[in-house]
Amino acid sequence: MNTRENSVDQSDRLREKCAVFGIYGAKNAAKLTYYGLWALQHRGQESSGIASSDGKALYRHSAFGLVANVYTDEDLATLKGTTAIGHNRYSTNGGADPQFNQPYVSNNRVFTLAHNGNLPLVDKLSEFLSSVNIDHAEMNDSGMMTAAIDHELGNGATIDQAVTTVFPLLEGAFSVTAVYNEKLIAFRDQYGIRPLSLAKLDGGYVVASETCAFDTIGAEFIRDIEPGELVVIDESGVTSHQIVKPDLKFDIFELVYFARPDSVLMGKTVSSVREKYGIQLAKEYQFDADIVVPVPDSSIPAALGYAKASGIPFEMALIKNRYINRTFISPTQELRERDVMLKLNPIIDLLKDKKIVLIDDSIVRGTTMKKVVKMLRGVGVKEINLLISSPPVKYPDFYGIDTPSQDDLIASRMSTKEIRQWLGVDWLGYLSYDGMIEATGVSRDQLCTSCFDGNYPSPIGRRADEIRFVEEKIATGAYSHSAEDDE
Repeated sequence: MNTRENSVDQSDRLREKCAVFGIYGAKNAAKLTYYGLWALQHRGQESSGIASSDGKALYRHSAFGLVANVYTDEDLATLKGTTAIGHNRYSTNGGADPQFNQPYVSNNRVFTLAHNGNLPLVDKLSEFLSSVNIDHAEMNDSGMMTAAIDHELGNGATIDQAVTTVFPLLEGAFSVTAVYNEKLIAFRDQYGIRPLSLAKLDGGYVVASETCAFDTIGAEFIRDIEPGELVVIDESGVTSHQIVKPDLKFDIFELVYFARPDSVLMGKTVSSVREKYGIQLAKEYQFDADIVVPVPDSSIPAALGYAKASGIPFEMALIKNRYINRTFISPTQELRERDVMLKLNPIIDLLKDKKIVLIDDSIVRGTTMKKVVKMLRGVGVKEINLLISSPPVKYPDFYGIDTPSQDDLIASRMSTKEIRQWLGVDWLGYLSYDGMIEATGVSRDQLCTSCFDGNYPSPIGRRADEIRFVEEKIATGAYSHSAEDDE
């Protein structure tokens, strides 16, 4: 969901850009979509929107803010019909413009679409829209996709014909839900980079970015929508069209960080995969330490796995303030400088004079981790051995994750030893690439690992000029904290 603004979010976390949800055959479709979006809030916190259909008209409500704040009972009551789609948005580039809020609705209000992912290359799509005299100068990739499909529908194509015609023009990552004539439509790019799953509910059907949304509304998981597959759901049931041959390249960062731990991706519970990352870390790095401490929340399963495999006690010695969220109220400069203390509170009795193994899932710019380390030193931690349950993030993402430019990724410009010294930790170790693949339990050729190795399965066009390949050996095998860090 690429926007055309140029400002950059300075967060020190990688962020998913969007979540999609769709439901067919439910009397309270909009209300169930609301609950589904609530379960998917972690995938986007900037804005939220729902569009519904009663077979006669489309209805839409969208606004900036978290799901809990965007909708009232009155808003949901205006979203009539038994078919609905929803979208949570996090834009990569500022994006404080309501024209980019989803779902998109066609000009004649017969078609609506929600998109998770990003099309880094839109040349074919742009040429097509120009050839049919559609002004798309102010459209982002999602808007262009909507306009192209709507054009085909306007020429008399069925929805499956329209999507099939436009599909070859879409280059990048897309998991899409849409509504046309009360039909629910879902389709996924040929690499299946972003997740999309199908479930059933009381005679109807549900589609969502993650299975945790199904659990929230009591839907029963059926299967993942296949890469390159188009699903059309109407009164006759589910019809599948395999538009292109699938070539699965699922983004491993969904398992490393983005997805909720209770979701099931590629047949695996996310929490169990992350725990295996921690177990693998314990095989690769061994320490004489007092406790294992996770940076909450996403690294908790990996820390549990490391503690289990190493025999070092696990302690929740950093407590997260769960009521700190993205906000439109700007804090003072003093509070901005204390943002880590606002989000994390150390339990001093567990940390003072201790040698700890600190576990986190990734390092992006490193600025947040540096503040965490300073905080831990301030409460008297004796030794900090930092382990990351993924390899170094060296390359930007172009498929729907908010990453900074490559020069802002600390691992792209510093060696592991230099990062360790800059952070002020006694030891820094990353999960090896091979160890990550082994712990994931999925064939390497079914995974997209572009953030780690710069290998982009879908063309990124001119964005390739932004990539500078970084060579640094990431060691494998067992190490103790006293080993010489010669990386």
